[in-house]
Amino acid sequence: MATWHIEGQYMETCNCTYLCPCASSNLTATPTEGDCKAAIAMRIDKGQKDGLALDGLAFIVMLHSPKAMAEGDMTVGLIVDERATDAQVEAISAIATGAAGGPMANLAPLVGRIAGVERRPISFEIEGMSYVVKAGEFVDQACEGVASGIHPNEPIYLENTVHPVNSRLGLAKATRTLFKVFGIEWSDTSGTRNGHFAPFAWTA
Repeated sequence: MATWHIEGQYMETCNCTYLCPCASSNLTATPTEGDCKAAIAMRIDKGQKDGLALDGLAFIVMLHSPKAMAEGDMTVGLIVDERATDAQVEAISAIATGAAGGPMANLAPLVGRIAGVERRPISFEIEGMSYVVKAGEFVDQACEGVASGIHPNEPIYLENTVHPVNSRLGLAKATRTLFKVFGIEWSDTSGTRNGHFAPFAWTA
């Protein structure tokens, strides 16, 4: 029997120019800016760990890779919804770092430093293919799906990826990105940077 399961919605933006080469190269390509700064935002619509309910909480994995991700030495920090209890923060931290197994455990060997855990109010809004996530003064990011020419209300998809959240990602362009936490800083409103979104379901 699974010790934990969470499911919900995910979105991220990063500093790479669209289309980010990381997901399409099995993490072996050099990021377009030489390094990668990303905020992987997760909204848990339904979930639990060891019987502890996690429904309605959100968290953001902040990531900095100084070179191609597959080469490791990444810095990772975690922002957890301030509404979470201490026990819920502990449960989410174990899931998000891979300590409790699951998809993030595959990424863990590439992480050189855990920068810590912060709590902030997190808002996660979806309207069609528009996604907006904010976490206090630390993160303010938004993206818009790149519409498919066949199905204009759906994004183009990247499939069979090694991305830990989902192997099928909706492609998007970041319309706004601000990171300022754990020494990871980035600001851009050019509309030329990368984004992704997808539903997710994790179990271990």
